[in-house]
Amino acid sequence: MNIRVPSFRDIAKNFKVVFLDSYGVLKNHKGLIEGVPDTIKFLRDEGIELRVLTNDASRSQQQQADVFDRLGLKDLKVDEIITSGMLAKQFLTHKIREGKIAYLGTDSSAEYILQSGLDHIAVRDIDLDDLDDISAFVFLDDEGFDWNTDIDTTVNFLRRKTVPVIVANSDKYYPVNKNDVSVATGGLAKLCESMLNKKFIHFGKPDTQMFNYAFEHINQEEFKYNKDDILMVGDTLSTDILGGNKFGLKTMLVLSGNTRSDNAELWINSTGIIPDFICESILA
Repeated sequence: MNIRVPSFRDIAKNFKVVFLDSYGVLKNHKGLIEGVPDTIKFLRDEGIELRVLTNDASRSQQQQADVFDRLGLKDLKVDEIITSGMLAKQFLTHKIREGKIAYLGTDSSAEYILQSGLDHIAVRDIDLDDLDDISAFVFLDDEGFDWNTDIDTTVNFLRRKTVPVIVANSDKYYPVNKNDVSVATGGLAKLCESMLNKKFIHFGKPDTQMFNYAFEHINQEEFKYNKDDILMVGDTLSTDILGGNKFGLKTMLVLSGNTRSDNAELWINSTGIIPDFICESILA
């Protein structure tokens, strides 16, 4: 498979816009990946527009920018960050008009996403014998609840009552060190979908809403960019690369996160998800 390239920058300078995944491309379990600020400066010096597309639904755009600032990436603009949480929040605001919204996740992530004016209730506080006033359910985060009891409550609630179910983060897992991963919100949601034989409403990559939002965002003042002008860069085939491919963008898989150099070809062959380029990282 002759799609490996030695330099991200040699490819990126052929595009007018670069969409970047966050975790595994800009940062990892250790913090900001060394050299990332120099790459961002390169993109700006070349006049290349950038957007960070993240499935992290637990923080607002400003909170995401603040995290990058603390890690050492100082000049990332708030409106250059697009999160799956933004889209989930927009859906809830416009679609859910009454009742309570139940959620699985941290209280802090609920405070950001569930600002629709409706009350919200954590899974731990659900009374399975009194569900009349709950009108939607949201998978928010992979922490902030008791895995031994609250996932059971989630399944039993969704067995008993039919409501819109929103998955604010579609990632199935995320790396916690060089070799290991942890189950993410999307993984929990997929488990529940399989058990219940139901289909939930997913936001974030690989679904096209985030790509469409980003595409409209870069063209909001005037239509300057076509899909051919955009390179999507990510570390995960099933979200970043599949989503970019489906939306009609050129895609680059980087081997600095979920996909490692020693298993990249195996994963590509087994999934059939083929990036246009493969590169070790965005650092050179």
